[in-house]
Amino acid sequence: MEYADTVFQIILYGGNARSSSMEAIGYAKQGDFKAAHSALEQAAQEFQKAHEIQTTLIQREAAGEKAETTLLMIHAQDHLMNAITVRDMAVEFVELYETIYQKGGVTK
Repeated sequence: MEYADTVFQIILYGGNARSSSMEAIGYAKQGDFKAAHSALEQAAQEFQKAHEIQTTLIQREAAGEKAETTLLMIHAQDHLMNAITVRDMAVEFVELYETIYQKGGVTK
């Protein structure tokens, strides 16, 4: 697989993870916590795929294979880090909505 294709996969999986994280927030806001947790799990699976690709690239570079620093790679890493931040916040939002619903503060 070409380098650019590999980098695009990081962008793809990071984007999928971000989308699933945002869906989790929406489900939690509606009180559908089963769907919210399912969406968070889907996000985790997408992150795992991105992380595996990232780890492979890091291992290759550590083994002496020269890695080209391109704008595309910088974009992929930025995209992935933003997706991680969104997922971290989504976990907090889901927990917050669950607590609010449990205390009767919001009705469906």
